[in-house]
Amino acid sequence: MSKKKKWILGAVVAILLVIGGTMLAQRKSLGIISDRQIAKNIDSRVIRENPTTSATKKYAKIVRTTKRTLNNAYVKVNPYKTSPLTALVIFKTDKAAHVTYTVVGKTSETSITNSVKGYSKTHQVPIVGLYADYANQVRIKVKYKDGTTETRTLTIQTGKLPKELQSTKITISKSDKSKMSVGKNDLTYINKTSQDPFAVDSDGQIRWYSTLWSRHTFVQLKNGHLLIQNKESGKTAYNILNETDYLGRIYRRYKLSDKLGRSSEEKVITAVHHDAVELPNGNFLVTISGGDKYVEDVIAEINRKTGKVEKVIDMKKILPASMYRNYKSTSSSSGKIDWLHMNSLYYDTKTGNLLMSARNQDIILSMNYKTKKINWIYSGKKKSSWPLKYRSKVLTPTKGTTITGGQHYLSLLSEKNGKLKILLYDNNIDVTNGDKQTSGKYSQAVEYVINTKKKTIKQTWSYGKSLGKANFTRVIGSAQRLSNGNTLIDFGYKNDGSESNIIEVNKAGQQVWNLTISSSKAAKTYVYRALRVQFTPSNFVFDATK
Repeated sequence: MSKKKKWILGAVVAILLVIGGTMLAQRKSLGIISDRQIAKNIDSRVIRENPTTSATKKYAKIVRTTKRTLNNAYVKVNPYKTSPLTALVIFKTDKAAHVTYTVVGKTSETSITNSVKGYSKTHQVPIVGLYADYANQVRIKVKYKDGTTETRTLTIQTGKLPKELQSTKITISKSDKSKMSVGKNDLTYINKTSQDPFAVDSDGQIRWYSTLWSRHTFVQLKNGHLLIQNKESGKTAYNILNETDYLGRIYRRYKLSDKLGRSSEEKVITAVHHDAVELPNGNFLVTISGGDKYVEDVIAEINRKTGKVEKVIDMKKILPASMYRNYKSTSSSSGKIDWLHMNSLYYDTKTGNLLMSARNQDIILSMNYKTKKINWIYSGKKKSSWPLKYRSKVLTPTKGTTITGGQHYLSLLSEKNGKLKILLYDNNIDVTNGDKQTSGKYSQAVEYVINTKKKTIKQTWSYGKSLGKANFTRVIGSAQRLSNGNTLIDFGYKNDGSESNIIEVNKAGQQVWNLTISSSKAAKTYVYRALRVQFTPSNFVFDATK
């Protein structure tokens, strides 16, 4: 290499070092820390102590030694002492058999039916969907490989609901069961922001609840397990992630830091503050805070086996600095800056793209998870006000397409030929970049189609505007597209949190189910999300011996 080339190369390196040093100095002055420091602050790890281990060992011993048959099966109600409307049934058959059970409903379309996967001579049947304070009739059907069957009905008595749930008023004003999306084992999970999360049937009857304090995170995993965020007894911070099941058995426990800061809406620390998703590799992707002067603006990948942080995405390093440097729309009770308030994640397994919603910027966007490159952005913030490098990513709305404001629960419905169909719950509150003209007048579920090539967005369906201010919710809510095309909408903070109104509507916008949950605001019964889920999914297997 000639002296001239060496000199040019040296000059380029020097310039790059100066630029890099300047950027680091700027970030430091803004209170931005390294991804490595964020991972250290999150301090996630696996907890080896498992409060359900001894009970599982007990049931494993019964499985191995029992001589009970279907006629005198072993029955344990609330087998892990945290899920009172479940039971574990253990028995043996002389020949390998397949087991199905039905918790008989009190009215039509309310029975819960599940099957145990495969054929076996020893049977462990996880019963889910019992009524409280009731002599439940549970039909267990045994089918042998030659096609012959035998059936026995068990009577399983349960106790009363806890006082908090007894005082929770549940009202059904509409229930057209023939048009609802309710399968053989579907319940509506009520993701509350306090103790005793629960699930109801189409009659509004509570058919499952947990006695553990839970907050925000509820994910049904690919293996049929659940990922739920809880807090330790006597503690105030919600910083425990449990991989559990509907019976309450815990398979893995993860602990995160209890010093990550509170958002503008929270009075307690919630480590995984809004959402979590399961990645194809089995790891968990969570919305979290980084432990710096900002909150709720970091995404972290947590290793399923070790509990350690594998990857960090600090959105301050992705979005324009002016968004957090000049943010004044809300204030945090902890004194930290809640400029973004990420409240929803959706991972697209087909493309590796990550869809996210950020309330305090009234923004939704898509970003490739591997490269961290933004694919598109939708916001009421004018394209001309974005820095030049972002403008090509900003979507242009077609005529009649609403701007989102404080939105929640973004999901991808379909993807074909560069067109994405998405659904979200639009709170319609102007936090930073929302629609000032309509803000506070209504909330709604909205479906959009995004043309990723033309960078346009078109509103194709919505429901909620006709309900007006009565169903406006300034915070929380969800919209879930169901298997029959209906949409389940959670107006979670109606009347400033004194009520939650959950409505199922068909494609024509006709209500087929309308449920209201009400209690005193102090009881914090408002519903963060309402989700129609299977209790239990077909791939779930309970085995105390493993």
